[in-house]
Amino acid sequence: MSTTENPQQYGEPRSGIKTAELNLPETERLKLIRLAGIIALAGNLILCTLKIIAGLAAGSLAVLADGLDSTGDVAIACMTLLISVIISRPSDKEHPWGHGRAETTGTLILSFMIFFAGAQLSISAVKTLIAILKYGMQKPLPAVSAIVATCISIAGKIALAYSQRIIGKKANSSIISANAQNMFSDIVISASVLFGIVCAVIFKLSVLDPLVAFFVGLWIIKNAVFLFGEINNELMDGNTNQALYCTLFDAIKSIEGVTNPHRARIRKIASRWDVDLDIEVPPDMSVRDAHKKAEAVSAAVRKSIPDVYDIVIHVEPAGLDHKKYKEGFGWCEDDVREIRMKRKRRRRT
Repeated sequence: MSTTENPQQYGEPRSGIKTAELNLPETERLKLIRLAGIIALAGNLILCTLKIIAGLAAGSLAVLADGLDSTGDVAIACMTLLISVIISRPSDKEHPWGHGRAETTGTLILSFMIFFAGAQLSISAVKTLIAILKYGMQKPLPAVSAIVATCISIAGKIALAYSQRIIGKKANSSIISANAQNMFSDIVISASVLFGIVCAVIFKLSVLDPLVAFFVGLWIIKNAVFLFGEINNELMDGNTNQALYCTLFDAIKSIEGVTNPHRARIRKIASRWDVDLDIEVPPDMSVRDAHKKAEAVSAAVRKSIPDVYDIVIHVEPAGLDHKKYKEGFGWCEDDVREIRMKRKRRRRT
């Protein structure tokens, strides 16, 4: 016997965020998310244009590199606004799990774009370094305008990062909060660029500018590879969040009369979770009572794990010999126990 929980049961909004934590209507929350996207798009577009123009005019590869890194932020903001229209569509016969994978597919394409930009930048920086060090090419020092543009960029990124953090907390949105964290990383990149330019001007070492550009390019490549790995794992229905399984089994244990949770599987659909699991109840329990237990488990799981899209529970009579049945892989209590034992050993060491 299986029971499927609809995302709107138990008084929870479709976003999967608990009403007690949200404290504002879903329409207002969507307005805040769109507002954050528009602010991010406008701010990053201005900073990106400023840094690319300043980098070309001042002859600074490092500033140009920082500008190219910001193009990724602009692309992310554009794609987020575009895809938000797609993923807001309700589920249908052709897409029973909704349209959340559109965000995943778009992000995968974006990771290739970011990787290409970083690779091109690093190659260009290496060619310049070889020309300077091996052939003695005289590269002019970056102009003061490059320093001014970088300082403006840092100030702008700080303002954008804090605005995204504030809106993210108010809307209780993990996507906006993650974007804010990404912007704080951009501040570190811009600060590194500023340090390289200032040192190049002070010590009259033009080689520092392409050297900083090379490392910024590597940083961009690293981010692209990390993004690709994360998205590829999601497309393959993988989940490396072991703590999530511990939370799931704790929620199941809170329901009296439910035993041996097993074959638990959690996969990610965009920013939400799809949960499948098996539970056991006393064999003499009626179908109606067993169904009530499954509903109680669904409610407990949804209360413990935010952003759950759907939960499917298969109910079995306790005492079955599972070796007789061929079942797909899934987490069981032994797996969770092993994870917790490993954590205890790490704490001791």
